[in-house]
Amino acid sequence: MVTTAGPDGDEAALERSLLTGIVAFEWVAGIWAAVALGIDLAQAANAPGSDAGRISLAHPGPAAALVAAALAFTAWSTVTVRTQAARLLQPIARTVHGTLALALVFLDEWAYGPHNFHSQSLGSIWPFTWVFVMGVAAAGRIGFAAGTAVGTTAWLGALRFGELSWTGDEVMGAWGTVVLYALGGAVTGFAAIKLREAEREVALARAREEVGRTLHDGVLQTLAVIQRRSTDEELVRLARDQETELREFLFGARRERRTLGARRRGPDLLAELRAAAALVERRDGLRAEVVAVTEPAAPGDAVVAALKGAVAEALTNAAKHGHATRATVYVDQDDDGGIFCSVKDDGEGFDPAATDEGTGLTTSVRGRLADVGGSVEIDSRPGAGAEVRMRV
Repeated sequence: MVTTAGPDGDEAALERSLLTGIVAFEWVAGIWAAVALGIDLAQAANAPGSDAGRISLAHPGPAAALVAAALAFTAWSTVTVRTQAARLLQPIARTVHGTLALALVFLDEWAYGPHNFHSQSLGSIWPFTWVFVMGVAAAGRIGFAAGTAVGTTAWLGALRFGELSWTGDEVMGAWGTVVLYALGGAVTGFAAIKLREAEREVALARAREEVGRTLHDGVLQTLAVIQRRSTDEELVRLARDQETELREFLFGARRERRTLGARRRGPDLLAELRAAAALVERRDGLRAEVVAVTEPAAPGDAVVAALKGAVAEALTNAAKHGHATRATVYVDQDDDGGIFCSVKDDGEGFDPAATDEGTGLTTSVRGRLADVGGSVEIDSRPGAGAEVRMRV
């Protein structure tokens, strides 16, 4: 059964591309078959009497008619692939295609005669095109079966109309033909399956990217702002739960892109920040959560190490000095490609203008960010918690 994503879908476009390539192959194979047959006819007409029987065609008219029919089918395929490519995969078209292919290989010895020499078989490699189409239309096993059918039919034709026996080197050659056609169909079917799977994954990733951009520009940003600025614990909890579910959907799109080969290089920033938050939570009892509206592009090792260390220090300060019970690590990517990261806690807060910064904030936070070209801002007031904003 043929499955497509619709007339204008990505999978239909993939099938149209594959069929276009097969039709181009049909033209090359069909034209060469006609040229080879024409050369044989000319040689037979001009051959001396002693050689005429050796290179003449026993049935030149039917041979020419079969090659002409193959070319006519190729011409029809050319028009159809540009307008309704899926028709080439329908049972009627495949039946006509297969009948021509099998007739060309079965009647080869009959057309030339059992004693006549001919370097090219009738139809040349044109029968391969039906094997390719069967592989695209169905699957690898169907393509393998079609190839086996073509090779076996060629063998049976040689047995029926030629001098081929069931033993000897000729049998090895016949088996080689069967294997060649069968492998061609199997490989084509397997490749078509994998291309369809890849196309579906790409289409799904594109759809999720589009949804992700919409969420980023609206819902997720709103939920993140609510978590950062609201003092209503119930509202913050609800916003966090909804944001987590949506973020899981976005992470699914990222995993699919990595499956398709878009592998990220270097350490995973979000994974490192979550590890730092988990360590502080276990050690100091501070409940810390890492929130990301979008997954930042993979930064360098130095940037990841600096942000991880700075975030860990900011969380430690929130627990020890601010007596905070909860903190949120917010990560986003700026429009210019930079990374914004903030650590907001629900602690006691302080007045940055009236309080000297400790060694941890100066060295472990500001120092680390300065080493990688980043900057740090502190936003806090007594009784309202603190927020450390970092940009790289």
